[in-house]
Amino acid sequence: MSILIDKQTRAIVQGFTGKEGSFHAQSCLEYGTKIVGGVTPFKGGSTHLGLPVFDTAAEAVEKTGANTSLIFVPSAFAKDAIIEAADSGIKLAVVITEHIAVLDILAAKAYAIKKGMKIIGPNCPGIISSDLCKLGIMPSSVFKRSDINIGIISKSGTLTYEGANEIVRAGYGISTAIGIGGDAVIGMDYEELLPLFEKDDDTKAILLIGEIGGDLEIRACKMIEEKISKPIVAFIAGNSAPKGRKMGHAGAIINGIEGSAEYKMKALSRAGVYVVDSPSKIGEKFKEVMKFS
Repeated sequence: MSILIDKQTRAIVQGFTGKEGSFHAQSCLEYGTKIVGGVTPFKGGSTHLGLPVFDTAAEAVEKTGANTSLIFVPSAFAKDAIIEAADSGIKLAVVITEHIAVLDILAAKAYAIKKGMKIIGPNCPGIISSDLCKLGIMPSSVFKRSDINIGIISKSGTLTYEGANEIVRAGYGISTAIGIGGDAVIGMDYEELLPLFEKDDDTKAILLIGEIGGDLEIRACKMIEEKISKPIVAFIAGNSAPKGRKMGHAGAIINGIEGSAEYKMKALSRAGVYVVDSPSKIGEKFKEVMKFS
């Protein structure tokens, strides 16, 4: 099993014919993902990567039966693309685009919620269910399946790959890995995703990769204490970051003690999470934890 995506997922790519959309759509196709077409305004009726191109998401959904969208459009057009996906009946939008204005993503997220569409990202590497489906930019070879599989939720793209590699080297596999993005405003967060992994029979434990800034990790603690029975290993990036300085991701800035790595690590530990202070310790920690689960 997996969460959110699987072999049956039918995806369109918004921004299909652009440089990034083309390159990563091809990679997803090679992974076995059912990409059934793409959207680029004014190029409807043509073909790209052997698939039909449509002028609008609504037309693409009507003609292909797509239920998911992978979005690569430039940031200035991302709000409209997300809203268009929601209006077309898409149920999950994976938004890779970075540098989307805060007011734009706030408006798009509110509209998506109204229409019942979930968002992963923006400014994220996407989602991958090992050997089943990839919608994003992650290197496929890192994500392997095993007899015991672990789910990953991460704010960081690079640390998603590093965490997955540590898990695989420890002898375990990856069920589904999701990069939720590090912007100040994102779609699905820990509180929405943890229950999905809890219900997934294929996921035996969870890796949570957070970072400084915001309160998403703190808000997840109550849920972890009350509703998550599976073991969780966590790493919080940015422990040595200077206070008040923006560190890459829009959300990675400490404006108060609750956003610090130390505060988050202590809160997660109190909630029963196994916290490591380096990504290089993730694999070894899972070896310790899985002996007792």
